[in-house]
Amino acid sequence: MNMRRLGGSGLVVSEIGLGTMTFGEQTDEATAFQIMDRSFERGVNFLDTAELYPVPPSAPKAGITEEIVGRWMKTKPRHQVLVASKIAGPGHGWFTPPVRDGVTHIDRHQIRLAVEGSLRRLQTDYLDLYQVHWPDHGARHADILGALTELVQEGKVRVIGTSNDTCWGLMKSLWEAERHGTARYDTVQNNFSLINRRCESELAQVCRRENVSLLPYSPLGGGVLTGKYEGGALPEGARFSEYFKTGGERQKRMAARFVNARTLETTRRLATIAADLGISVTTLAVAWSKQHDFVASTLIGVSHLDQLDACLDAADIVLDPSTIERIDRIDAEIPNPMTEDGLRRL
Repeated sequence: MNMRRLGGSGLVVSEIGLGTMTFGEQTDEATAFQIMDRSFERGVNFLDTAELYPVPPSAPKAGITEEIVGRWMKTKPRHQVLVASKIAGPGHGWFTPPVRDGVTHIDRHQIRLAVEGSLRRLQTDYLDLYQVHWPDHGARHADILGALTELVQEGKVRVIGTSNDTCWGLMKSLWEAERHGTARYDTVQNNFSLINRRCESELAQVCRRENVSLLPYSPLGGGVLTGKYEGGALPEGARFSEYFKTGGERQKRMAARFVNARTLETTRRLATIAADLGISVTTLAVAWSKQHDFVASTLIGVSHLDQLDACLDAADIVLDPSTIERIDRIDAEIPNPMTEDGLRRL
């Protein structure tokens, strides 16, 4: 497993990281331990979690994922595992998080409460990376960065990052960090996959020129790129199946962004390329993601152990120029299969 630097920090992480949002909901603790053990054995040293997990978020279960990850971390030398977590974004916008009674401002008070809770649940003295789960573009960026800087100075956090952010939001934060001499974001964690390639344009330019690493989440397009929704199927237990069947308006809208005629046709065409290479579309999708120069670690997520190896097999694969050209042709013919990624509402 190759290692890559997080922005301009001193931290290097495995080029494939493990997302944990299913742990405690779709994935029980025993299976989660098996997934983390197998990932660790194959060279993954980077885990990503959040105070809000598992997904879909609910007040009774919020924080359970961190507890599971924390118990697993006790079975490994702490310095060999780099763990990232996130503070829930503001609750006065598009979504009210089921933590702290839904009062989740991004300010010094809430940041303190959130990080102390994550440290307690993860049973660790420090977080290697701490991220804002989604930003508050109406708040003063300098105030947020100042509070996060205090955590870095105290040794509770090593590196800071943002998530689900826009190009403007990231650049504004970087400018404020330079202006006020605070810690700066070394990472941005956004949705990026073969059905959502928006990061390749403006955000990629920001990352390259400002030395910020992208941490792509959902490289399998929420599972769409595995082919399990082929033909409009809604497999039992799949996240978007549940969203379509019983989800609220926001969840149904999200599911429709991921599972639609354009994303399914893109997946069908990618399957032909993968078959020609003798690999699965899953492996192809992760290999494609990690091959970008502005990406540090592609965050895979599985709910069952038998889904894992196809993702990790991408570690040994470099796609040749002719394969990249074939993939790009699909994108040219079916541009932006996910009609939008939600960032326009921030």
